[in-house]
Amino acid sequence: MSSTLASTGFYLWVKAFHIIAVIAWMAGMLYLPRLFVYHCEALPGSAESERFKRMERRLLRAIVNPAMIAVWVLGLTLSFLPITDAWHQHWFQAKFVLVLLMSGVHGLYARWVRLFASDANAHTARFYRIWNEVPTVLMVAIVILAVVKPL
Repeated sequence: MSSTLASTGFYLWVKAFHIIAVIAWMAGMLYLPRLFVYHCEALPGSAESERFKRMERRLLRAIVNPAMIAVWVLGLTLSFLPITDAWHQHWFQAKFVLVLLMSGVHGLYARWVRLFASDANAHTARFYRIWNEVPTVLMVAIVILAVVKPL
């Protein structure tokens, strides 16, 4: 097998796992703020509040965090493969900035999980409903940049 075919095969496998990781990350990023919305309605210290704390912690630790790490590792791997020449393309640079922003939102969500865990949430359900839309907007822009490559 030639090195070009082998590198193309490697590229496709890494890309497939990158897409799988993105789907898992986005699933968690879209679900976590919905849990926050419902958690706001539970009385601190109640059995319902404790159940939401467990759900939020497990979602973050078991799905969202590992998926984000996989997205970054696999995405950076793809970006450094000669077959992509990603770092010289404007669409990729814009996408990279948006993924950094998504990672920042992830960090906010992790912070809010900790605040809920200590019964220190200071935000309303409406606040979390608005934040629930942020990953969607970022995701749409990232996918358009990656698929259409308009820049």
